[in-house]
Amino acid sequence: MSHKEKAVEPFSDLHVEHGKVRATLLHDPTVEGLDMAIYMDGSKSMEQDYQYKKKWKNIFDWFIGRKPELLDNTVEPQVRWMLEYLATKDRNGLLRVAYWACGSGREVEVIGELKGTEVESYKFPGPTFPGNSTLLAPALEDYIHYIRKQTLLGCKRGCAVFVTDGEIHDEVEVKRVCDRVAKEINKGILPKINFILVGVGDGVNEEQMEEICHVEYPHIGHLWCHRIAEEIDQVAELVAVLVDENMTVAGGGEIFDDRNRLLKRYEGRLPAVLEFEIPESARSFTLEVNGQRFIQPIPEDDDDDDHH
Repeated sequence: MSHKEKAVEPFSDLHVEHGKVRATLLHDPTVEGLDMAIYMDGSKSMEQDYQYKKKWKNIFDWFIGRKPELLDNTVEPQVRWMLEYLATKDRNGLLRVAYWACGSGREVEVIGELKGTEVESYKFPGPTFPGNSTLLAPALEDYIHYIRKQTLLGCKRGCAVFVTDGEIHDEVEVKRVCDRVAKEINKGILPKINFILVGVGDGVNEEQMEEICHVEYPHIGHLWCHRIAEEIDQVAELVAVLVDENMTVAGGGEIFDDRNRLLKRYEGRLPAVLEFEIPESARSFTLEVNGQRFIQPIPEDDDDDDHH
């Protein structure tokens, strides 16, 4: 039994059954002003993934020259899924979406600031000029430039997802950019930032990804996390898991029932999905984070015919 419509902010979904609660956060209340972005690999090795498949209704249509129906390419459903999901984490529901590694490999083709609520209207046909090499540092610089502007508008934290199907050709430059970013975060020039690197297929150099992602920076820890998907259709789900794992902050939170009894304590971090047990007589629970209290009523129509 799920009561999406009954959830109140900061919760987006609520499931209560036999004293067990599963509450999904619309946004992490401990992370204010998160600004997210998705960068899709625009190198030539990805061209096939961006190609739309043609579907003829019948041979007569083909014979008279009628245009075939274009089906989604393999990338499009994944970007739409990520966009819709990650927009729930973003401070204004708009995500910067771009192709990277375009042209010479250094170019970034920005698609725009896209709304998560309008995903079905967006097409992702690939970049205008697919790249000859896979250079990550210019894409990082693009996101940093974007974040500098967004901090003037209320951004307090950043997270950028980079998807690639090949080896990164500027690893030394990437590390140099990351060193500078870490220093600027520590000086308060930049907000806290997380980078997520997702490799797709067997052309990915996992050892290289680990080299980039396992670097620890003073007072920050890791800037990067990474994962590898065997196929492009696994990317969106992987990204969602990585974002949920990483978009948490120190401090955690506590859950209380309606009689102010402590039900669960989250040490160190608050996950995107909260799961805990509650007395069946309770009519609400409270999430307390950094001195803020969020009260969530429990739906009264919690009866057996709603249970699945």
